[in-house]
Amino acid sequence: MDSFAMVFTIFVLAAFIGFEVIAKVPPTLHTPLMSGSNAISGIILIGAILSAGAQHTWLTAGLGFIAVVLATINVVGGFMVTNRMLEMFKRKD
Repeated sequence: MDSFAMVFTIFVLAAFIGFEVIAKVPPTLHTPLMSGSNAISGIILIGAILSAGAQHTWLTAGLGFIAVVLATINVVGGFMVTNRMLEMFKRKD
């Protein structure tokens, strides 16, 4: 039970710090940072796939699957925003 409490505490702190860091970014920097965050989301996606595939318990497999879904949405959304940003800088014919 001690290891669960420790892991859960780390999870809650990571979620809180991540939210606070993202909330402090000015709106003009969100789009350029999206490109950089796609690389991080890709790493998270790999970790989520490994977690879901390990299947130590039903909880880790379920949380891993949820993490895979959310990280995939994040990566796809990031590429869509980046593509839209790049379209804004193309010359119009």
